[in-house]
Amino acid sequence: MRVVLFVKDSERGLKLVDDREWDAAMIATLEHVNYLTVHGEEYQTLEGKLNLDAGQLELLVVKMNNK
Repeated sequence: MRVVLFVKDSERGLKLVDDREWDAAMIATLEHVNYLTVHGEEYQTLEGKLNLDAGQLELLVVKMNNK
């Protein structure tokens, strides 16, 4: 399934972080994880939406400040 990650930007609204195919095992792990690493950056998952019209799972994430 196609999974799209969005981060909420206070100035520009939703910003696309990632868009790729996930297998069933990766999607199932969302039940057990709160954080994702994408392109070397860590994000906390906030909520998800199954968009049947677009055929994708959309996740809202927030970037963590790791130093």
